[in-house]
Amino acid sequence: MKEVFKSLINNESFIFLLLEDNEEALGFAWVEIREYPENAFKKGYKSVYVHQISIVDTKRNKGYGSSLMEYIYEIANDRGIDLIELDYWFENSVAKDFYKKQNFIKYREFVYKEL
Repeated sequence: MKEVFKSLINNESFIFLLLEDNEEALGFAWVEIREYPENAFKKGYKSVYVHQISIVDTKRNKGYGSSLMEYIYEIANDRGIDLIELDYWFENSVAKDFYKKQNFIKYREFVYKEL
């Protein structure tokens, strides 16, 4: 896992954020600046894709996640990007509730079937 993250850090499309308070790590985010080229089915666009965001369990519901998201919104605005994309596990009700409060809209569902 450590080697994977070492290789990811060198990718200029990825941004890693560490949320701290008085030098105590409270959470992190891994985001990616994505550029989708135009194709026959869709116009090209850019987005900030949130791969992961996490807040220490004991620090949740104190505004830290919202602060981290606000910073991600600033990154998007600074780059002229008006779309934030992300996904989370279907049964992760904490994430679902958090993103609902952040006014995210579900626009696609991903399903699978094991054979």
